[in-house]
Order: sequence, then structure tokens, then C-alpha cells
Amino acid sequence: MNIAILGATGLFGKALVKSLLADTDYRLTLIARHAKSEYQDNDRISVIDADATDIDALKKALTGTDLVYCTISGESLPIVAANLVKVMPEIKITRLLFMGAVGIYNEIPAEMDGDDNVDNEPAQIPNRDAVDLVEASNLNYTVLRPGYLREGNPDDYVLTVKGEAAKGYISTIPSVVEFAKKLIADEKLYSRESVSITKDMEK
Repeated sequence: MNIAILGATGLFGKALVKSLLADTDYRLTLIARHAKSEYQDNDRISVIDADATDIDALKKALTGTDLVYCTISGESLPIVAANLVKVMPEIKITRLLFMGAVGIYNEIPAEMDGDDNVDNEPAQIPNRDAVDLVEASNLNYTVLRPGYLREGNPDDYVLTVKGEAAKGYISTIPSVVEFAKKLIADEKLYSRESVSITKDMEK
């Protein structure tokens, strides 16, 4: 399987790439604006400098891959999501793993950290708008909603699905990486669902 990773030079993207190369035999297509400053082509890696907000460049970069993992964040995320929803069916890719953020549904309990819910934090609006586009698509998507990314234990997490209150607002990078690998390996796992992954701060 050839996995395209958008945002491969970011904090989470780099952690995911390192783990996939160490623990799997997947081929990786690593895409970012300056991907070639971080990675080099080899027998398992294809490195592409591309801007995911450029729909033609994105379509070219994704052609020939089997699964897309979008780890991009920021104000342009709705444009990226719209491009993915349009381009992926055209080039026959059905599986999309899409990084959102906990709080986009106002699911963080107010007494825990209500300030990071979308109604209180304008920076969450692009995350919510992008996820809305993904959820309205016909793709076999899974939206993964971590909190603030920190170092920590790969087993230190709890999952909640859309409609449930989140259990926290901090996530360990190793836990998100390990769960991401489970989603990659099983296209039916949390298919067409939105899942938060955080430390359990109610303990």
C-alpha cells in the first residue's frame, strides 16, 4: 500500500512517518510545501513539494496512492478539505484519514476546558469547517480529533465519538501515532466516524 501523507514535515507528520518506516512495509508519498528539505527519495519514499491548496498540484501528487492521511492544520484547512473531497474520487482513492481537533463540536466539558471549544475559540473555525466538508463527502473517511500534542505514553489515551463529551484536551504524540496506524491497517475501523483521542483527564 502507498500512503500519501499531507503535512509530512509537521510535528505529527514527522512522528507518523518515522513510525511507519520503522514498523511497517508501506510505501510513503510525503507531501508538503518544503518536503524535500526534510526527506529524500528512496526505495520506500517519494518526496513531493506541493501546496495542498493548489488543486492541480494536489491531484498530481496523490495520483497512484491508495490512502490519504491529512495532518495539515491552519486557516487554509477548509480549502485543502474541499480539494481532497473533489480530487480523491476522480483518481479513485476512497480512504481518507483527516486530522481535526477536539473541541470542534463544543464537546469539551466547560469545567474542563471550554475555552478551546469552537464557540469560544475562533482558531477552531477552520478545523470545524474542514471537517464539515469531509463528513458531507462520500469518502471512506475517519476524522481523528486530538488535543494539544505532547510527548508521553502510547497507551495513555481514551476514545470518544462524535456526540459524546470528550475526556480531555491533551494528547500524547505516540498514542495518536499508534492509533493512526490501526486506522491505516483497517479501512473499516471507525469508517465514516469522527473520533477524539485524548488523555483521560477525568481520572
